[in-house]
Amino acid sequence: RSSNHRSLEEAIAYERELLDQLASHADLRLDTSSLSVHDLREALRQRFEPDGERTSMVLIESFAFKHGVPLDADLVFDVRCLPNPHWETGLRDMTGLDQPVIEFLDEQPLVEALYLDIYSFLLRWLPELQASDRTYVTVAIGCTGGQHRSVYMVERLSAALHETLGQLQTRHRELHRKGRL
Repeated sequence: RSSNHRSLEEAIAYERELLDQLASHADLRLDTSSLSVHDLREALRQRFEPDGERTSMVLIESFAFKHGVPLDADLVFDVRCLPNPHWETGLRDMTGLDQPVIEFLDEQPLVEALYLDIYSFLLRWLPELQASDRTYVTVAIGCTGGQHRSVYMVERLSAALHETLGQLQTRHRELHRKGRL
């Protein structure tokens, strides 16, 4: 590194000297001096990614708005407008993974309407995001407590989108935090 005793040019020369031993064992050397970040990524993909395997990972995650929106979210959907199983006797301590909660939400016309809207949006736009050199795409779906509505919606969307999108992961942030998964 440069300092009061070493100029930037001297620091670069010193770094090259240190790396020469390592570089002599390399199978591939790539001159990056004229490459942009995007060109470098493409050059590395061409060398290390098998043909036809360019895919991105899609994560669909449930969360609680009261604990904040996930920082890595690319798309965020709010399902707090849906009927809340928390206020139904016997459903409060359950999650969107439990059959009685699923049945309750399946019976709600608003749930079906919002599900279809989100599903159509994701079906249309996730392939576009994947095609734009995105390695990861995170879709976050939130409700108040991250236990019922968002969990239900993530599970339902994941099941419907799995075949179309290929690699797909689900995560339930609040259920993980509470040790319920």
